[in-house]
Amino acid sequence: MTLQSFRSKGATRVRSLMAGALMASTALAGAGAAWAETTITAVMHSGLRVLDPVITTAHITRNHAYMIYDVLVAVDGEFKPQPQMADWTVSDDGLVYTFTLRDGLKFHDGTPVTMADAEASLKRWATKDSGGQIIMDKTASLTATDDKTLVWTLNEPFAPLLDTLGKQSALPPFIMPARVAATPADTAITEHVGSGPFRFVEAEFQPGVSVTYIKNEDYVPRAEPADNMAGGKVVNVDKVVWSTMPDASTAINALLGNEIDYIESVQVDLLPLLEGDPDVVFEKREPLGYQTIGRMNFKHPPFDNVKVRQAAMKALDQQAILAALVGNPDYYSICGAIFGCGTPLADTSGSESLTSGGDLEAAKALLAEAGYDGTPIVLMAPTDVVALAAQPVVASQALRNAGFNVDMQPMDWQTLVTRRASQNAPADGGWNIFFTNWLVPEISSPLVSPMLNGRGDSAWFGWPDDAVVEGLKADFIAAKTLEEQQAVAKKIQMHNMEQVLYVPVGQYALPQARRATITDMLPSPVPVFWNVKKE
Repeated sequence: MTLQSFRSKGATRVRSLMAGALMASTALAGAGAAWAETTITAVMHSGLRVLDPVITTAHITRNHAYMIYDVLVAVDGEFKPQPQMADWTVSDDGLVYTFTLRDGLKFHDGTPVTMADAEASLKRWATKDSGGQIIMDKTASLTATDDKTLVWTLNEPFAPLLDTLGKQSALPPFIMPARVAATPADTAITEHVGSGPFRFVEAEFQPGVSVTYIKNEDYVPRAEPADNMAGGKVVNVDKVVWSTMPDASTAINALLGNEIDYIESVQVDLLPLLEGDPDVVFEKREPLGYQTIGRMNFKHPPFDNVKVRQAAMKALDQQAILAALVGNPDYYSICGAIFGCGTPLADTSGSESLTSGGDLEAAKALLAEAGYDGTPIVLMAPTDVVALAAQPVVASQALRNAGFNVDMQPMDWQTLVTRRASQNAPADGGWNIFFTNWLVPEISSPLVSPMLNGRGDSAWFGWPDDAVVEGLKADFIAAKTLEEQQAVAKKIQMHNMEQVLYVPVGQYALPQARRATITDMLPSPVPVFWNVKKE
C-alpha cells in the first residue's frame, strides 16, 4: 500500500555525514574508516512538552510514545488487531484472554520486558481511556501469571476487547516498566523508558523546541512486513530529530533548502511554493482526514447550562471555520456527523445549523432563555499549530455576535494541552472552551471516541456527567448487527447534539511534505519513522 500522492517527484541522494579523522595513529583503534550517520529531521505539527501518553490525548505525545514504547496488540491496514508484543488465545466462552509475550523484548535500560510490566501498564491506562474503563467494568481479573503470560478474565463477553487494545490513537495502551506504570494516572511519569524501536535522548530534549531519538539497536522487530501500526518495526536510520518551527513559511523554506526532511502538516495555501521543486513530494496521509471539534467545560458556568451550550453550537458555522482553516474546498468537507462522514456509523441528525451557516437568532434566544448574565468565557487559542490557529478566531467572533462575552487567550498548543487538564474555575487558571482535531478513525465509534465519555471527573477534558450516553454505549455493545449498531449510533448522534457533549465543525485534510530522498513512509494515520529510508 502506498501513500496517496498529489505529485510524482524525482529523487536525489542526501545524507548527513560525520567523518571520522583518518590519521596514522588510528591504526591503534582499528581500520579508522569514516562513518555515516543517517538522520531524519522532521517538523511535526506541534512542539513536544508533555511526555506521558496516559495523561493526555495530544497527538504529539502519542507520536512520541510510538517512537519509544510498544504495544501488545496493533492494527493492520484493514484496522484488524494483530499480535505485536504478544500473541493470544480466547476461551470458547469469550471470557478468558491469555496473552503470551514474544521473545527478545528488553526495555531501553537493559531489563527484560515481563507481563508484570504489561499488567501494571494496562491497569494505569484503563483508568483514563474510555474503552479501557468499559473493559474494566467487565473485568473479573487481570493478572500476570508468570513473566510471559497475562490472563485477562471477564465477567461477561466483550467482543471489542482486542480492537480496544489495538487502537492506534486516543490513548493506545503503551507498555512501560511496572515501576513507572505504578505512577498514579493523574500524575505525569518522570522516567521515559520504553522497549520500542527508538530511544529517547533525554539529555538533548528541549521542551517545545527539539527532541531527539536514536535507533534502539536491541529492538527485535516482528518477522511480518510493516502494515499500518502492525508488523515489523524495522528502523533504517540512526537518528530522528523533531525540530519545532511554528512559522509555516520558515518550515517550507527549510524543506526546499534541504535543511529538513519532512513536514507533518502543510498549509494548503503554501502548497504552490512546493509545486515547482522536483525534489519535494506532498501527499495526504489519511483518506478520511480529520474532524475538528469544539469542547466546552461542563464543570463551570456558563457551559454547565445546556441551553448556553446549545446557544454556542447554534452560533457556529462550519463553512466559515473550514474556509479559514483550510481555504481550498478540495481539502475540506461540511460534515455534521459526530462519527465522521464516510464511516459506517455516519449520521447527521441535529447538525443542520452547523452545516447551513449557523443560526444567530436561535443562539440569542437560547442565551436569553438561559438567563446568561455576560459571564466571560475563556476560549483557549493555540497560536503555533497550523491546524488549530483559525478555529478560535472564527468561533470567538461568532460567539460574540450571538451575545457571548468572549475572553480569547492566546497560548502555544502544549500550554493548552497542560491547562485543559485543570478543573479550576476559568478565573483561576481553568477554561471554558477549546478546539482540537481528531483523525476520523479515532472518533468513528462510541467505544473509541473520547468525547462520548459521560463519567464526570473520569471523562475526557470537559468532564460531562451523562448517564444517558453511557447507557447508549452499553446498547451499542449489545447490538448484534451493523444495522442495530447504526440505530444506536443515531440515538447517540441526536443525544450529543441535544446535550452538546462536543461540537463537530467539519472534516479536512492537510497534506504532509517530504524530501524525495525520504522513502517507504507507511500510509498510517499516525506518522511513524520505522520502515522509512533516507536515500
